[in-house]
Amino acid sequence: MRHLPLDSADEEHLVRRAAKGDRAAFEELYRRTSPWLAVRLRRRCADDQIVAEVMQETYLAVWRAAGSFAGAVAGGSAVGWVWTIAARRLVDAFRRRAHHAQPPPEIALDCAPVAAAEDEALSVALGDEIGDALRDLAPELRAVLQAMVLDGLTVRETAVLLGLPEGTVKTRARRARIAMREALS
Repeated sequence: MRHLPLDSADEEHLVRRAAKGDRAAFEELYRRTSPWLAVRLRRRCADDQIVAEVMQETYLAVWRAAGSFAGAVAGGSAVGWVWTIAARRLVDAFRRRAHHAQPPPEIALDCAPVAAAEDEALSVALGDEIGDALRDLAPELRAVLQAMVLDGLTVRETAVLLGLPEGTVKTRARRARIAMREALS
């Protein structure tokens, strides 16, 4: 069986070859997707150490699970599949961090609330009016809006990232748009 040259193979083909133990195909998949994935993870997490951990865990999982990739037959793409794995690993990393990083009660009482860096960046990038409208959204609506609009995820990717049914994502996106429209009118 002849293989396509790696530089002309699409990502799905690379995953299928990696599933058969083709290390060069896996390395090509990594070369193509890792810069994009790192940027996307950094949008969600400013800690470079966590991003590096998630990247390593993601590609290890891709190598191990490449044989289970269903691809276009199941309506997915190789890049979407890699992102789904990375998003789950990032959520796991946040859970581990939250579990191990509980401040002592006396310190927690002295902490004044500080605006999230993401909220500050949004208000600068989008202006005070839109930033205020975003901050006023319910957290579950803001999370859906951020994933779909700011991160450019599909409904399916957003559902996987947030652990919600696709119908719930669609409903929350609609509610968020209505709330934003009302707040800005």
